[in-house]
Amino acid sequence: MAARYGRRLRKGAASTAVAAAALAALTASQAPGVAQSVVAKEQPAPAPPPADTSVDGGSAYYTDLPPLNSPVPPGGSDGPGTTTAGTGIGTGATEAGIPATVLAAYKKAEAAIAESDPGCRLPWQLLAAIGKVESGHANGGAVDVEGTTLKPILGPQLNGNGFASIPDTDGGRYDGDPRYDHAVGPMQFIPSTWSKGGPDGNGWGADGNGDGKKDPNNVFDATLAAGHYLCNGGRDLSVQRDLERAILSYNYSQDYLHTVLSWYAYYRKGTHEVPDGTGALPVHHSGSGTGNGGPAGGARPGADGAARPGGSGTGGAKPGKTTPDKPKEPAGPGGSHGSDGSPGGGDKPTPTPTPTPPAKPAPLTALERVGDKSLTATAGTEFAAPPRVRAEDAAGKPVAGASVRFTLVGSTDARFPGDATAVTVTTGKDGLATAPTLRAGDKAGAFTVRATAVGRTVPAVDFDGTVKAKPAPKADALARTSDKELTATAGAAFADDAVEVKATYQGKAVAGVRVTATMVTDDPKNPVENGAGPYFKNPGATGADKDKPVRTLTTLTTDANGLLKLPKIYTDAHTGTFQLRLTTADGAVLTVKLNVQAQAGA
Repeated sequence: MAARYGRRLRKGAASTAVAAAALAALTASQAPGVAQSVVAKEQPAPAPPPADTSVDGGSAYYTDLPPLNSPVPPGGSDGPGTTTAGTGIGTGATEAGIPATVLAAYKKAEAAIAESDPGCRLPWQLLAAIGKVESGHANGGAVDVEGTTLKPILGPQLNGNGFASIPDTDGGRYDGDPRYDHAVGPMQFIPSTWSKGGPDGNGWGADGNGDGKKDPNNVFDATLAAGHYLCNGGRDLSVQRDLERAILSYNYSQDYLHTVLSWYAYYRKGTHEVPDGTGALPVHHSGSGTGNGGPAGGARPGADGAARPGGSGTGGAKPGKTTPDKPKEPAGPGGSHGSDGSPGGGDKPTPTPTPTPPAKPAPLTALERVGDKSLTATAGTEFAAPPRVRAEDAAGKPVAGASVRFTLVGSTDARFPGDATAVTVTTGKDGLATAPTLRAGDKAGAFTVRATAVGRTVPAVDFDGTVKAKPAPKADALARTSDKELTATAGAAFADDAVEVKATYQGKAVAGVRVTATMVTDDPKNPVENGAGPYFKNPGATGADKDKPVRTLTTLTTDANGLLKLPKIYTDAHTGTFQLRLTTADGAVLTVKLNVQAQAGA
């Protein structure tokens, strides 16, 4: 998607004072502690959004924060840093429970991206935090056995009234609205981001459950797509700056960042699995306010009865500025909440625990190519040798733990696993970074695999990739499928598709065999193209040229069954016996007789 949108419509002339007044109006119905903490928070000066495609189009989101007390993991639940699947239904803090199918989707997406883009270090708890904020884990796990939501989950109409204005981009295919887009599904993708907003123009949509479809309403598809999106641009999500940038690219709001990081930190302390449909539902939502928490009131139901994040709330205030300046360390899960998560509490918010960045590796000063510069494969096969580089410091020693990004440059169908055009790999103790297996597509041609050091300014290393066309299928024999004599009247035409042949190699039918058809003279020693007698019409021609006689065709190819039906054959005024010669590149030859009779009474 070329345009990027803020979380909601921004009034350029709005001042901090106006924004504060709007916030006061929105929070009038809440506890005093909440209103005071919100109004007192100054709005930072506007700053340009990250250079990323927004996922939810700046739609509404749930603002509920996790309890201050840490979740107590039940037996078999996942604690910090673990990635194993749950071991059944557990018990513990209500807010730490994640519906079974939704939890499985988060973990499956993490595993898939760990294989296709290991340098991203995507934790499933981040997907869970975003899923909680965007849709309350698909409305508490209201999904079928395949992971598709039982009812559509739609954000508010993005018509510029309190939110960004995004005219319809999908004809209502995903959101049912032919006028404006809505954020759709468990991870709240706007249609244009799902279907068109990806780096290759094909969108971020993904097939996470292997059913051959990319459905934003399916939690497996949506979470895998969200994972790819968060990892975009060579991000390493174990690095705080990349983590914050990824979250802000999803919805560019300081308060959104704070809310997601709060849930992320909470889930990293422990979660447990609960049955689908029983997950705790959020209550508060951003509505059309300024992003510091809308009034209470729950999710706004749509006409179909499905709960939807967003809504206009009850404050009625116009939106103010929300664009953050620079991401700051957000307030903790408590904020203006008490120890039980209810409004009220102390004056100072508890800082949100954030992931500890990994130890910095030795300074990387160079990438060196390891192995051949040229990579070659035949269309449809895998490249035998993967691209590999070594990260080195100024002394020429290997650098471990460095992130290296391999990117496919140029027009090519070649792809890394997961249909990826770029992957990030971390160097090992030997400083080596080896790209995953690269598969050639069906398109022959040249391209480049470029290795770059993530976050380091060092010269890139290029590999020359070449995809060779598949060898032309071989055929050692051509034969007609009928022995019927071919006869036509001068000035008329033979029957439609009168000539059908079959190409075989060692007795087996061969698809994709190129065949040349030529009307030739009756000279066995020198059969050249005949200037008279039967002919084809110029294929693909228009106007006066479409009826121009053509006596040689070179673009004929056998079908999947090795069969070829020749185009219609016409005749001129000449009569007699003529020859049609069919040949293949491997030397198979078939001569077909064409009889042209005089018109009756001539």
